[in-house]
Amino acid sequence: MTTTGERAAALDREDPLMPFRSRFLAVPEVLAYLDGNSLGRPLDRTPDRMAGFVRDQWGARLIRGWDEGWMEAPVRVGDELGRIALGAAPGQVVVGDSTSVLLYKAVRAALALDRGRTEIVFAAADFPTDRFVLQGIAAETGAVLVPLPAPHDGGVTSEQVAAAAGPRTAVVVLSHIAYRSAAITDVRAVTAAAHEAGAMVVWDLSHSVGALPLALDAWRVDLAVGCTYKYLNGGPGSPAFLYARADLLPRLEQPIQGWMGADRPFEMGERYAPDAGVRRFLSGTPSIVAMQPVLDMLGLLDEVGLTAVRAKSEQLTRFVIERFDAELAALGVRLASPRDDRLRGSHVTLDHPAFESMLPALHRRGVIPDFRRPDGLRIGLSPLSTSFAEVDAGLDAVVEELRFRV
Repeated sequence: MTTTGERAAALDREDPLMPFRSRFLAVPEVLAYLDGNSLGRPLDRTPDRMAGFVRDQWGARLIRGWDEGWMEAPVRVGDELGRIALGAAPGQVVVGDSTSVLLYKAVRAALALDRGRTEIVFAAADFPTDRFVLQGIAAETGAVLVPLPAPHDGGVTSEQVAAAAGPRTAVVVLSHIAYRSAAITDVRAVTAAAHEAGAMVVWDLSHSVGALPLALDAWRVDLAVGCTYKYLNGGPGSPAFLYARADLLPRLEQPIQGWMGADRPFEMGERYAPDAGVRRFLSGTPSIVAMQPVLDMLGLLDEVGLTAVRAKSEQLTRFVIERFDAELAALGVRLASPRDDRLRGSHVTLDHPAFESMLPALHRRGVIPDFRRPDGLRIGLSPLSTSFAEVDAGLDAVVEELRFRV
């Protein structure tokens, strides 16, 4: 009978993306890194890129760098991000600020398009920052929040949106992939349902960008935001991005007016006038330094292609579910992610009351999963840096530690 270790080894041998794993920095004491959906590993070339930027651009060019490419960097990097990972034509993506700040800007801009619409439809179990930002916007503007429920192992459906959105709905705000369950929401169908009601949609792509192909232009998405430190491997606190559909840009007013989003930043004018393009969503000075690691990962994704990345993501998560069925279910673990590959992102959530108490022991063994309260262990799988053997070893440790406790 084939062991799980033997099966994992065979899958690694057959994996066409296995050679790319050597492009990432590895830590010997980490046996299994299963949290790439929260913070991706750095690429091995990134230290040299960072050192070269400090030496050759910041150090050598000093303030002249702003006239030699830094001013254009937020949109130039945004265009690359749009081409490689978002399915977006040039001039619609800008990089800067955090996901929370850009979500605030996007929702406020959407809400301001029709003052007669005052409702915000959102997922009741969405990531905390999304809910907290919306609560703040509601307090500021008097908007009414309309929460949509979702099953523990699923996400919001287009049917729910169609039923909830009406003549008072200004904007629907949803995550493409649910942060806890990994359930994939149908962007095209939900966007169409919202548009049918005359509402805008703002998507949070944080758990999908870099993990599966996106087609924002083809899906007629209005606005979207997302982070770059998960599957785009930009590092802790790397800048987020905002997408705004080109035909909407002239009508969108962002609420945090700053000099970097003005049409002529260095004129130091008396009054604010927004840039004509997506740059209008900038406020203060963006972090040019923090964009450098993102460029490395975008180059790798361009080389590999997101179709291949998605194929391996499905295999990796399927392997986790196979291990769940074979061993973990009998130990009282519950599967809290969709079984259907088409409906599941690049992580699998497993629930058990003992998981939180197990984390220190797992870390001592070099196994680093993610945990989401009250009892969810997220097995985060970054396709280009995660091997099947690594996943197998990590799950072996989970099984062994769990058997001590049940």
